[in-house]
Amino acid sequence: MSSNTPLLDVSGLTKHFPVKGGFPIRRTIGAVQAVDGLDFQVAEGESLGLVGESGCGKSTTGRLITRLMEPTDGKISYRGQDITHATRKQLAPVRSEIQMIFQDPYASLNPRQTVGKIIAGPMEINEINPAGGREKRVRELLEIVGLNPEHYNRFPHEFSGGQRQRIGVARALALQPKLIVADEPVSALDVSIQAQVVNLLQKVQRDLGIAFVFIAHDLAVVRHFSQRVAVMYLGKIVEIADRDDLYGNPRHPYTRALLSAVPEATVEETPARERIRLQGDVPSPINPPSGCRFRTRCWKATEKCASEAPPLVQVEGNKAGHLTACHYPETAETVPAPRLAKDSEPAA
Repeated sequence: MSSNTPLLDVSGLTKHFPVKGGFPIRRTIGAVQAVDGLDFQVAEGESLGLVGESGCGKSTTGRLITRLMEPTDGKISYRGQDITHATRKQLAPVRSEIQMIFQDPYASLNPRQTVGKIIAGPMEINEINPAGGREKRVRELLEIVGLNPEHYNRFPHEFSGGQRQRIGVARALALQPKLIVADEPVSALDVSIQAQVVNLLQKVQRDLGIAFVFIAHDLAVVRHFSQRVAVMYLGKIVEIADRDDLYGNPRHPYTRALLSAVPEATVEETPARERIRLQGDVPSPINPPSGCRFRTRCWKATEKCASEAPPLVQVEGNKAGHLTACHYPETAETVPAPRLAKDSEPAA
């Protein structure tokens, strides 16, 4: 793979779930447009954050990347190889290099298997026999994620939520992957241990050079972990940029609204940031608005927004790689820039 080829290249990625209706013959009467034409890339060792409201298609995107779901349209390339509709046999060499950490640490571990069996499972399936044996490797992985190697023979119910998620991380690392999709890995955990798990993932990425697609709705966590951030709304990416550029100079109205909702500590001398309150609810993905999907809640919407879908492009004034899908992008003077500490961390 050449140095210019991204590790993961997603183009026009689409996933529509059919809606059945009619009696007695159930026929397709519509489709839930969960993901609709995503374009992004992930370089080797890079972390890309994927943020947005619940139901915007973040988790579906993660499952499409890992090929746990079959895409409706578009293209997924991994290390230059098209894996969009690859068969089980064709995916076999790639499976070990793309792993996933699931959102719920209580549901993603088999309660009937010991920790050792759970972590060694991927090695058994892929017939990998590391030097010293699988048990030795599992004990090493437990130590890497901050658990006692003596926990090898324990069952998941004997661990807390944070410890279970560490087991999930160890399982994802078992095959030495190049890319990990982390689907809201800390949202089901207590705030007191979220920072521990995020810092663990950051250490893993730094030490092992693994690329991450980090899915979350907590903007502070994403700011702390990700190098680039993509903002999704109703199945589409509306803005993608370098972390500091996106948080310091958001150009899409929806990104502005999201960042304005981030809690911040202020002193009396500092004027509080104005909160942007969006009107109405997120439209149904079965029948999304024409043109720009955010227009029904946007304070800048015009007839052009209803008739033309804005392309995801670099608008005037943006740095290279800062792409925005808006006919009337925000400027620094439009809304006070959100104040987020550069090295802000999730609460410990």
